[in-house]
Amino acid sequence: MSSFTVQVADRVKRLPPYLFGKINELKYRMRKQGADIIDLGMGNPRDVPDPMVIDKLCEAARDEKNHGYSVSNGLKNLRNEISKRYERKHGVSLDPDREVLAGLGSKEVFSHMCLALLGPGDTAIVPAPSFPIHVYAVALASGNVISLDCTQPDKFLSNISGVAEHLYPKPKVLILNYPHNPTTTVVEKEFFVDVVKLAKKFGFMVIHDFAYGDVCFDGYHAPSFLSVPGAKDVGVETITMSKGYNMAGWRLGFCVGNAEMVKALATIKGYYDYGIFQPIQIAGIVALRHGEDLVAKQALEYQKRRDVLVEGLRRIGWQVNVPKASMFVWAQYPLAWREKMNSIDFTMKLLEEGEVAVSPGGGFGEAGEGYLRMALVENEQRLRQAVRQIARCLKTEIAPPI
Repeated sequence: MSSFTVQVADRVKRLPPYLFGKINELKYRMRKQGADIIDLGMGNPRDVPDPMVIDKLCEAARDEKNHGYSVSNGLKNLRNEISKRYERKHGVSLDPDREVLAGLGSKEVFSHMCLALLGPGDTAIVPAPSFPIHVYAVALASGNVISLDCTQPDKFLSNISGVAEHLYPKPKVLILNYPHNPTTTVVEKEFFVDVVKLAKKFGFMVIHDFAYGDVCFDGYHAPSFLSVPGAKDVGVETITMSKGYNMAGWRLGFCVGNAEMVKALATIKGYYDYGIFQPIQIAGIVALRHGEDLVAKQALEYQKRRDVLVEGLRRIGWQVNVPKASMFVWAQYPLAWREKMNSIDFTMKLLEEGEVAVSPGGGFGEAGEGYLRMALVENEQRLRQAVRQIARCLKTEIAPPI
């Protein structure tokens, strides 16, 4: 037996145990035994990209010139297409050379942006409940986190102002995420006007995670942070092709906005990676040029699934708000069960006895306790079946459709 001891860095030791680990382990064991798990746990799109995008990937992969290292900030034509889309969709002008950077998914560019901006002693304000990377990218950059409830946007703004006014040293970064994961909370453009005023007043930078901006329902259009005057002076926005374009496994995301912040991110990435596989970028160009109707069609698909799941949960007595955006339903599970068990234990019950996997609200921090996040990644038939299996597990009657 070796006496050698591996001493990992303190930044790794600061990370808590992975709260979803126990759930994933049980899910794996059950599937190995033949269980047909209806998995609403992870926001992992099951739909596939349009055939023209896949065909372009294959064509580009056959070209021998496309197999070397690529530029770390993304192909010029890819950055041009992002600039054009921002102008077309949000009325935002972006310099593709200075204000747009392509990365290995929005999670990667977000994490490396935190590394570029934060260090020991720095503080970031983070929305709560919190998508884990919003907290732990700050921790991995050796920064400190202040979590503020973001589900009431006006109150969130007031609390940001209070923290920025009284904390010393003042927060260096404000992290935003609307439409919000996990709660599906949305904002209007005026919210970002106030954010810019606060950022300029107190001197903090803004990172807006806009991952779900393409998945909106019932005529709602999620505003870009960059669409308000002065936003580019204080911050950036991260976006992805995973949701609207169904390119999750392709790992293609972007950071856009403030040129100095983008430059700092490019510096970090220049040391960490050699860019995205070039055929993926070429296929991404085709998707951006010709795929806007497909993005709208995919949002309608998620809207239909949302309607099925919300109606089904209400028929078994759950009180569920109808989300205006994102690919999730954020549901408070019944009081009788909240009094018996926390969200992680309740999630384990649904998985073990109902063969339905969901994400426990507690996995997104204390502010998420009592809730479940359900991803709209299964088809409508499977979502109806999921509701039936939840009802059976909880011994709940299903009301007839209205």
